[in-house]
Amino acid sequence: MRAHILCRARPRLTDHFPPDVDVEEAKKLLAEAPGVKLVDEVDQNKYPMPLTATGEYDVEVGRVRRSLIFEDKGLDLFVCGDQLLRGAALNAVLIAEECFA
Repeated sequence: MRAHILCRARPRLTDHFPPDVDVEEAKKLLAEAPGVKLVDEVDQNKYPMPLTATGEYDVEVGRVRRSLIFEDKGLDLFVCGDQLLRGAALNAVLIAEECFA
């Protein structure tokens, strides 16, 4: 699903991985990843939303769960970010900084 809203994108991703994936391990890796903000407290109504992602450089990721399609080899993720701040141009700069650091 993709909802087009000014400055924001909210795709739902389903990824397949060769080895079995542990949801809690995936959440830990996402929480430590640069440029990613894990927002995954659904019981407290905290998950990626355009309102909280607008104006932020980090991309919010949440609603992390095992994929119904790929089962133990897949994850479903909900992602939300500000397209004007976190787009191809910023990503290119960040990659260049990593390459030449």
